[in-house]
Amino acid sequence: MVEPAPKKNRALFIKLGAVALVVVVGAVLVARGLDLKALLQQGLDIIRAAGPVAFFSAMAILPALGAPILTFSLSAGPVFSERIGVGWVIVLALLALLINMSLTYFLASRALRPLLEKLFVRLGYKLPEVEKGDATDLIILLRVTPGVPFCVQNYLLGLARVPFGKYIVLSCLFMWGFNVAIILFGDALLHGKGKVALIALILFVALTAATHLVRRHLGRKKPQ
Repeated sequence: MVEPAPKKNRALFIKLGAVALVVVVGAVLVARGLDLKALLQQGLDIIRAAGPVAFFSAMAILPALGAPILTFSLSAGPVFSERIGVGWVIVLALLALLINMSLTYFLASRALRPLLEKLFVRLGYKLPEVEKGDATDLIILLRVTPGVPFCVQNYLLGLARVPFGKYIVLSCLFMWGFNVAIILFGDALLHGKGKVALIALILFVALTAATHLVRRHLGRKKPQ
C-alpha cells in the first residue's frame, strides 16, 4: 500500500528535524568545551557498574517500550567484552533479542491487543491483514523495510497474529546477523581492533545488500 504524499513529507521533515537537533546539540556542547569522549566514557562506566545481568535484562525489556535496540547493541561489546568475553556478549545479546521479540508478540497478540490496535491506527500505521499463506512474506517484508522501528515491527506482527514459530525463526534470521555485526563493530571500534571492525562492517554491508535484494524480490512478487 502506497502512503499518501503528505505523510511521506511529514515523516521526512521529522527525520530531518531530529538530525538537525542532534547536530545543534552537539555543536553547543563542543562550543562550551565539553569533552564528549569523557562524557561517553562516563556513560559506559555507569553501564559497566550496573553489571551484565541488569544490562541484558534491560535489553530484553526496554525495546518493548520503544528504547532503540541499536543503543544496546553498540554499547554491549565495549562495556562487557573484557569482563565476560565477546562470545558471551553476543550470546546474551541474542538471547535478550529473542526474549524481547517473544514479549512484544505476546503483548500485541493477547495482553494489550485492543489498546495497541487503537494506538497504531492513531499513529497512522495500517494494521496488516494476513491471508492464509502470506505470513512468511509479511514477516520478511517488515524485517527488511527500512524506517520501521524495531518495536513497531514486533507489535504489528503480533497484531497480525502471524504464526509464532515462523515469526521467531524468520525474525532471528534477519535480526541476529545485524546485531552480531553491530556488537563486533562497537567492540572493535572502542578497543582499536581495525581488522575486526572491517570484517564487522563488511558483514553489515553484505546483510544490508541481501535485505535490499529480498525487498526488491517481494516488491516484484506482490507489487500491490
